[in-house]
Amino acid sequence: MPNPYTDLSPNAYWRTAVAETDPMTPGDLYQPKFEITPETAILTVGSCFAQHVGKALRGAEFNVIDTESLPDAVSDSVAQRFGYRMYSARYGNVYTMRQLLQLLREARGKFTPEDAVWEKDGRFFDAMRPAVEPEGLDTADLVNSHRTSHLLLTRRAFFKADVVVLTLGLTEAWMHRASETVYPTAPGVIAGAYDPDIHVFKKFRYDEIIKDFLTFRKMLQQRNPAVKFLLTVSPVPLTATASGQHVEVATAHSKAVLRAVCGALYDDYDDVDYFASYEAITSAKSGGAYFTENRRSVTKEGVAKAMRMFLSAHGAPVPDDTDDAPAKLSIPNAYAKAEADAQCEDVLLEAFSK
Repeated sequence: MPNPYTDLSPNAYWRTAVAETDPMTPGDLYQPKFEITPETAILTVGSCFAQHVGKALRGAEFNVIDTESLPDAVSDSVAQRFGYRMYSARYGNVYTMRQLLQLLREARGKFTPEDAVWEKDGRFFDAMRPAVEPEGLDTADLVNSHRTSHLLLTRRAFFKADVVVLTLGLTEAWMHRASETVYPTAPGVIAGAYDPDIHVFKKFRYDEIIKDFLTFRKMLQQRNPAVKFLLTVSPVPLTATASGQHVEVATAHSKAVLRAVCGALYDDYDDVDYFASYEAITSAKSGGAYFTENRRSVTKEGVAKAMRMFLSAHGAPVPDDTDDAPAKLSIPNAYAKAEADAQCEDVLLEAFSK
């Protein structure tokens, strides 16, 4: 008797798409909505895992925007320590959708953050990107001057983009209570001081994230109506949670909300695509093989598998799937290291565990 599940493609059934396939091969998880070519101007932004995406695209010679560049003679390790070559501008990790919307609004002169300069041991840090100057700067005025220049280059990067590749990482954040300024990390972790009368924990809900994305999308499309968006979800679990829940429960909640946001936007908008790097790395069939011993950091093989899937889907050259394929993937070795080698403020939270 015929029914709607008769004669679907093999990837529609768990047995043929998952159970009976090579456990270390992601499979046909990603079918692009729109073309991305080596000429497409790509802006990368998001959580720590987004660093791997951007670097892999650069290594594969895609046109990744970089408005705050350094000479090639500067090593990748030095550049990354100071926030260069991580994203399309030197804004550091952007963990939440609200933080990204805030960044675009600030770059356009529509928002001024509060408590924006933090101090530690007589050194001063940009609270909106505290990790990009690991030793801090001499004065608060110098921090503000650097940020003014940075915002000009950030605005240029956003408005040059044909495609925004955005990795959503967290639903949890810390905010300035009165102004609702969102920070990439809690005050006191890198610099500054936590004051419960000034700072407040925030867990963003599904509807808030959707609204923030659509506002961000509208602002970019006012300048470039043709801009498109490729969304991903970071597969990296939370290092710590201030929600009061077990960290594994909080992680499951966060990833489920972010994945649901991506799914709704993918369904509703032709200019929004979803790249299934999250599924490729967390797949049940791989049995956690793409995570290191801490069960959180993504291995270089996991990164390479996900990016190989992306390159293949967009018709870029892809090497054979061999043991040394990660090094062959047109991704410089420094770009194919584990998540632990990415610059991640939230990793520092582990130091506060008792």
